[in-house]
Amino acid sequence: MHQILNMNFELSEEHLMIQQAARDFARTELLPGVIERDNEQRFPAEQIKKLGELGFLGMMVDPKWGGSGMDSVSYVLAMEEISKVDASASVVMSVNNSLVCWGLETYGSEEQKEKFLKPLASGQIHGGFCLSEPEAGSDATSQRTTAVDMGDHYLVNGTKNWITNGKSGSTFLVMAQTDVEKGHRGINCLIVTSDMEGFTVGKKEDKLGIRGSDTHSLMFQDMKVPKANRIGEDGFGFKFAMKVLSGGRIGIASQALGIASGAYELALQYSKERKAFGTEIMNHQAIQFKLADMATRIEAARLFCLKAAWLKDNDEEYLEAASMAKLFASETAMWVTVEAVQIHGGYGYVKEYHVERLMRDAKITQIYEGTSEIQRVVIARSLLKD
Repeated sequence: MHQILNMNFELSEEHLMIQQAARDFARTELLPGVIERDNEQRFPAEQIKKLGELGFLGMMVDPKWGGSGMDSVSYVLAMEEISKVDASASVVMSVNNSLVCWGLETYGSEEQKEKFLKPLASGQIHGGFCLSEPEAGSDATSQRTTAVDMGDHYLVNGTKNWITNGKSGSTFLVMAQTDVEKGHRGINCLIVTSDMEGFTVGKKEDKLGIRGSDTHSLMFQDMKVPKANRIGEDGFGFKFAMKVLSGGRIGIASQALGIASGAYELALQYSKERKAFGTEIMNHQAIQFKLADMATRIEAARLFCLKAAWLKDNDEEYLEAASMAKLFASETAMWVTVEAVQIHGGYGYVKEYHVERLMRDAKITQIYEGTSEIQRVVIARSLLKD
């Protein structure tokens, strides 16, 4: 288990400024129209463009590659504030930061960073991460998408499912099987752009939550991908995907934290306004206990997220901490949002009070970028490895 000796819980002035900037953006740019976007399953294109212009799509990338040069703690703070209001926007931010940009900056070549990372980190475009398939979800080793080595290029065929930014994205990191006999050691990660011949965007998924994000299947038919677009050595793809997802879990944990925190704040405010039995419902012990439990779980989730981010920033092992953060924060988000609906009573069941949307958004945090069951597997293996 990790021990953190530096117990200074104060945020720096820079951290507070980033947190406030994200909070202001969420309230002024994302809150107006968020219910309508959810109803219409409309991608927040204008808002995402502004997020990129403010540096929130490449937060942790070195400025020389177009990024903002911030740390992971800043990322957690910003993700929480954006997710309080619009998880459909924050998932775009999470995928672009945690999976695409971090993967390219950490493992990409200088040429790949110049060509692909700069426009992604500067917010000119955003990207997607393509691992899941119709028969490869939690079992990510079962890749059916193939990349046949043709000398100077790969010939890619296959289908990817549940791809965030599937239609709006321009650059994708695609895992594909090059050598079946080698199993997961025969998987490569290829940088693919949406203008490549043979690249097709499938139907948009009609989802329970995060309905504003564009989740699509992507199909590749005899798509030629240059060898120069392969990340790392031959067979590095699966290891790359697992490394990238470890950091991605910090992003989704922060998203879950934000969803929970947003629902709690709405429930707290409502409890001060709604009257029952002659007094505001906040004066009833049944409601007080709910609020106390909500606040306690949220604070614990926040500390989990910040610990994982701190470990990552200090080049410490953070795999276990990220999985704990993702597991606990996502479970907290689901529990808190259900309680927030309960506190609102009948009003919680209608759209204008926001909490029913947050409850629907919360569920996916227990599923994507590693289900809660997979997080328990990761944590258990870490505990038992010695």
